[in-house]
Amino acid sequence: MQIFPAIDLSGGKVVRLYQGDYEKMTVYGADPCAVARDFIAAGAKYLHVVDLDGAKDGTLANFDSISALAKQGGLYIEVGGGIRTEERIEKYLDLGVGRCILGTIAVKDFDFTRRMAQKYGDKIAVGVDARDGYVAVSGWLETSKEKGVDFCRRLYDAGVQTVIYTDISRDGAEQGTNLALYRELARIEGLHITASGGVSSIAELKELQAIGTHAAILGKALYTGRLDLREVIKEVG
Repeated sequence: MQIFPAIDLSGGKVVRLYQGDYEKMTVYGADPCAVARDFIAAGAKYLHVVDLDGAKDGTLANFDSISALAKQGGLYIEVGGGIRTEERIEKYLDLGVGRCILGTIAVKDFDFTRRMAQKYGDKIAVGVDARDGYVAVSGWLETSKEKGVDFCRRLYDAGVQTVIYTDISRDGAEQGTNLALYRELARIEGLHITASGGVSSIAELKELQAIGTHAAILGKALYTGRLDLREVIKEVG
């Protein structure tokens, strides 16, 4: 199973939100590249980066930080947050980013998402963030009327290969991830699912691996020391 330690960016700093609430933000570092180097030292091969400012307002607020991470090298980087145009996709891919994550736009312009998935293949993923089972958009500030699992099926039929699925209620809470949900998602044959939100134990990661989850994102549990990245990679990576 691929392990993606996470760097969430706001104002150029490494932060974590609690359940997607921008008012409940904790700063964990001022230098994203230094955090990434620590991940590499622990054996990481992958990195999940989110521009939280971009997710909220669609700007390129943290582009310089993401550019620095890409130039530093050593990690396959996937980036999300405010990617709503093909121009933005190309801008990130030109940096050397491995994959762009579409979020809000995937819900609001499904045809665009279909076109991008068919044109760029595995360089496109979709982040499906759900609150109470329904897809949330615009930095988790709005909730749509579509169930997350149903949306994942539609995405796969449209050519999307990878979905990063977050249960917002578990995100940043360190109370465990939603294993029942990932068992259900595993039934969508052929779709690569990345588990995100609340993963906080090796046992959980082993269960996710056993049900066929393709990758997992680790966030707050790494920053608080609840999980040791080196140990995680040794056990399930």
